[in-house]
Amino acid sequence: MDISLIEFMEGQLKQTVSTFHRYMFDQISWESRMFGLVGPRGVGKSTMILQYIKAHRDERRMFYIGADHLYFSSHTLVETVDEFAKEGGEQIFIDEIHKYENWSSELKQIYDSHPDVKVGFTGSSVLDIYKGFSDLSRRAPVFMMQGLSFREYLQLFHNIEVPVYTLKDVLNLKAVVADVSHPLPLFRDYLQRGYYPFSGDSDFELRLLQVINQTMEVDIPQYANMNASTGRKLKKLLTVIAKSVPFKPVMDSLAAVVGVSRNVLPDYFLYMEQAGMIGQLRDDTGGIRGVGKVDKVYLDNTNMAYLLGGNATDVGNIRETFFYNQMRVVSDVISSRISDFEIDGKTFEVGGKNKGKKQLSEAKEGYVVKDDIEFGSANIIPLWAFGLLY
Repeated sequence: MDISLIEFMEGQLKQTVSTFHRYMFDQISWESRMFGLVGPRGVGKSTMILQYIKAHRDERRMFYIGADHLYFSSHTLVETVDEFAKEGGEQIFIDEIHKYENWSSELKQIYDSHPDVKVGFTGSSVLDIYKGFSDLSRRAPVFMMQGLSFREYLQLFHNIEVPVYTLKDVLNLKAVVADVSHPLPLFRDYLQRGYYPFSGDSDFELRLLQVINQTMEVDIPQYANMNASTGRKLKKLLTVIAKSVPFKPVMDSLAAVVGVSRNVLPDYFLYMEQAGMIGQLRDDTGGIRGVGKVDKVYLDNTNMAYLLGGNATDVGNIRETFFYNQMRVVSDVISSRISDFEIDGKTFEVGGKNKGKKQLSEAKEGYVVKDDIEFGSANIIPLWAFGLLY
């Protein structure tokens, strides 16, 4: 293999720390002939791949390459994997695959030509991955990775180990942080700056802003063939959402603000959702299609909401954003006709410590999810407990 690629891999491995693994580490089918790992920028996909290589490189011949490496200005992925296979290579990982032109067709050729070589690839531009995935859908499972849960934050930044709890555990008040007497201060910090693995960096806010700008002003406009100014206008919508009470989209007024036809806004919102900028809470009208009407729109996570909303960030919005953000990883969450959320027939009303039970009077099985409380009782559950599910 080319010495520059070898030096790049060794440099990346040297910088990789393996003391903490993301929740997806044990869920990925590492032994698949080919698989993809996608997710928003900055959630730790590359680090997890490198951790796996460090743990297993003594067992088989493995290689790691970045698809945006200068080497590929004059070489192809197909040529590189051909050479890797001839040298007895067994497993190769291609990072940031979306930065390589015609990546999907070359991966298809690699899959068909080298049945003995296992291939893993990552992509931060989820939109481009979806666009190019049609050629690979029957060949490679694709895993979606989100940011840190509150549980992962506790372990990564405070060395507090908490087991993964089930929703049943949480509802039965069995989810606890055993070594912490008062979880709320840690929970407040997580809401503001704990969702990303780079949250401990001194330039965290600048890096998060760069993630947002890159996604909204480059990734989405390139994918949707929109001009950069439209992307910037859509970015302004993120600030509107952050400062709103849980945001119910009114397409006519939004179209006027952004300066586009209302007919294209649902597509734009879908692009923003797939790119990890927003979450759209739908009702159950979609049936088996699973594409119900959008009832509310949240920013993807609370860190983004605090960064873009500042002091005007709505606290009720923050609470619902956290609940939806964490629960969507482990459950199908839809809007409730009588309250905030519904999961598997269970109704959830989210609010502060003084939130009442009035909205749950018609629920067959209802729970009040309260912020600002350390412990729950009966059907009153602390909000922070829903961050221990992955």
